[in-house]
Amino acid sequence: MVQVTPFLVVLSLALVAPSLSAEKCLLTGTWTNDLGSNMTLGPVNRRGFFEGTYLTAVTATQNKIQKSPLQGSRNDMNKKGQPTFGFTVNWSFSESVTVFTGQCFVDDKGKEVLKTMWLLRSHVDNIGDDWKATR
Repeated sequence: MVQVTPFLVVLSLALVAPSLSAEKCLLTGTWTNDLGSNMTLGPVNRRGFFEGTYLTAVTATQNKIQKSPLQGSRNDMNKKGQPTFGFTVNWSFSESVTVFTGQCFVDDKGKEVLKTMWLLRSHVDNIGDDWKATR
C-alpha cells in the first residue's frame, strides 16, 4: 500500500509558528515527508494522546488516495523535549493499517524533525497468505 524509503520516513515540520520553542518538539502541526506525504497532528492532550490525518503521496493500490485518520500517543517520560511517540493510520481507501513509531528531534538549526519507522498490515483472504500481508 504505502511505499516509502525502507523502514525510515523523515518528516519535517512544514509550518513553524514563531511561538514554538526551538528546544522542544511539540508534534502538533503539519508535517511533510521526503516523498511528499502530508500529516496533520492536533494538540497532544494531558494524557499524551493526539489525533490527526495522513494523506499519503504513494500507494500500491489502484484506489483513489484519500485523507486517512490517525490516532497516537506521545511519551513524556523524557523531559528533555525530544519525545518518543507512536501512531496508527487506518487507511480510508484500502484494507490496511500502518503503525508508526519514532522520536521527535530538534536539529542544530532549531528545526523539528520526526524520525520514524513503520509497519503496514494489508488484508489477505486466508491464513496461507499471511506471509505476504505485512511490510
